[in-house]
Amino acid sequence: MLNANDSFRHIGLRNRLVKEVEKKGITSKSVLEAIGRVPRHLFMDPSFVHLAYKDKAFPIGQGQTISQPYTVAFQSSLLEVTPGCKVLEIGTGSGYQAAVLAEMGVEVYSVERQRKLYEKTQTLLRKTGYKEIRLFLGDGNLGLPDEAPFDRIIVTAGAESVPAGLLVQLAVGGIMVLPVGVKSQTMIRIKRLSEDDFEQEKFGDFAFVPLLKGIVK
Repeated sequence: MLNANDSFRHIGLRNRLVKEVEKKGITSKSVLEAIGRVPRHLFMDPSFVHLAYKDKAFPIGQGQTISQPYTVAFQSSLLEVTPGCKVLEIGTGSGYQAAVLAEMGVEVYSVERQRKLYEKTQTLLRKTGYKEIRLFLGDGNLGLPDEAPFDRIIVTAGAESVPAGLLVQLAVGGIMVLPVGVKSQTMIRIKRLSEDDFEQEKFGDFAFVPLLKGIVK
């Protein structure tokens, strides 16, 4: 969705970024197309805008970062979403990951624990045309029980262990993707096979900001 603050130069830089992410092993056409459509520079702190289409993470304030595009693409690929999926995101941050998911045609519910970041990102998503993304201020460890179940759950911060409160909100047949660990994290994909049975897979090591409890007002 091209807006007044996007340009053909930005589109060209995104196309280059897509090729870079693809070379690193991302094969999902829907994920690559979504990365190519989201104006990442609009989600950046002004001091880092000129670096928006580098495949790197950057600070966004409040001790948080906008994730590396490859990491966003990797997690999005593991989710295996289809249009219409109901997806819960834990850790809204800049809103970039939520925007990528929205471009993939899913219904996004996103939780952010820091009020200042929540308010800033809510305004940003409206301005950039992603009004359909539903944002909530809350403790991500608890999820959104009133909106459950979810077809997919994605956690964008490092959890010390898999939050039990999120597992119960995953629909049978659903998928949850999250990084688990303390100093560094292993990317985990969990599939809910039945009410009581889960299958878990591991997909390499990553570094995320920690998943913290409570709400920062």
